[in-house]
Amino acid sequence: MPQKKLGHIELQWTCPNCQAVNPGTTRLCASCGAPQPEDVQFSQAARQDLITDEAAKSKAEAGADIHCPYCGARNPAGTQVCNQCGGDLVSGKQRQTGRVVGAYKTGPATKIKCPTCGAENPDTALNCSQCGAGLPSAKPAEGQPPPKAAKKPLSPALMAVIGVVAFLCCGGIVLAIILNRGEAATGTVQEVRWEYGLPIEEFGPVEASNWESLLPSEAKIISCEDRYREDSAEAAPKSTEVCGTPYTVDTGGGYADVVQDCTYQVYESYCTYTVDDWHTVDTVTQSGKDYSPFWPEPAIQSNQRLGEEGSQVYVVTFNVDGEEYTFVTTDLELFKLLQIGSTWNLEVKSGKVLSVEH
Repeated sequence: MPQKKLGHIELQWTCPNCQAVNPGTTRLCASCGAPQPEDVQFSQAARQDLITDEAAKSKAEAGADIHCPYCGARNPAGTQVCNQCGGDLVSGKQRQTGRVVGAYKTGPATKIKCPTCGAENPDTALNCSQCGAGLPSAKPAEGQPPPKAAKKPLSPALMAVIGVVAFLCCGGIVLAIILNRGEAATGTVQEVRWEYGLPIEEFGPVEASNWESLLPSEAKIISCEDRYREDSAEAAPKSTEVCGTPYTVDTGGGYADVVQDCTYQVYESYCTYTVDDWHTVDTVTQSGKDYSPFWPEPAIQSNQRLGEEGSQVYVVTFNVDGEEYTFVTTDLELFKLLQIGSTWNLEVKSGKVLSVEH
C-alpha cells in the first residue's frame, strides 16, 4: 500500500538513569548528563506538531544516526569520523529505522503542572520554564503500556442470562428439526399428470450490462454511469484517493516521519447495452394424465431454434384417509412405478408428500 508523507516530528527519549524525558536529538540527558543508551527506543509526546524549521527538516531527512564502534557515541547520519573520540565510523552501527511509534496526534495545546513548583507549562515542554525540573511525560515510557483494567468476573445474573440464551438456541435448533420432519402415512395413488416444456430461442438484440472495458466489440451502448469498481495502489483516470489515520515512523535520528497509508478507489463507466444473441422468447409445453409423456414439436421461424435444455415435471396425487397429498418429482422411472391404485408408505407434511417408499 503506498504511503503519503505529511512531514516530520521530533521524538523524545527517557533517561534510564534519572527517568527525565529528553528531546530525541539530545545526546546527553539534560537532567543528569548521562549519555543516551545505544539501545534506547524513542517515544512521542501526547501531542505532536510538524516541524516547520528548514534546518530541522534537513536533519530529519538525513536518516539514521550512527553509533561509534569504539566509544558508543551517537553521531548524525553521514558522519565519517566520531565527534567524541575521532574513531572511524565505517564499521559503526546505524540505528534501526521503520518502527511505528504511534498514531499522530495533534490539536489544541493543553497545560502540564510542574510536580516540583506547581507552575503550568505547555504539554510539549520537557522541563519546567520556572524551576527547570523535568516534567512528567503524558505518554507511558516505551515498553510500559498503561495498565489494563482487571477483568471483572461475570455476575451470577449475567451468567444466568447467558445460560438461558444458550438453552434457547439449542432448543430452537431441536425445534426446527422437529418442525421440518414429516409424519408417516399410507396413501393410494389417485391421479397422475406430467408436463414437458421446450424453450424457443430467437436471434436478435439482447439487453445487458457490464463495465465499459468488458463490452463486446459489437455492443450498442444505451447508457453509462460511473460506478466504484475496485481499490488500486496507483491513481487511475477516474479515481479518488482515500487515506487512513496518520501515524509516525522512527527514522533513527531522533525524528519520525508522519505518514498515511493511502489507496485509490477506482471508478469506471458501467454501461447498459444491446448485442445480438440467442435468447428465449417463449416456452412451449405439452402435458398429459398418463404414463407416456412426450416432448412438444412446435413450429419455429427462420430466426428461431429450440433451446437445448427443456423442463420436465411429474405430479402424483395420493389419497391419505380421504385427504389429497401432492408429490412432485423429475424422476421418470419413479413416476412410472407410481401406478394409479397402488399403495405406498409416505412421509407427509402440510398437504405435500416429502418421500415415497414401498
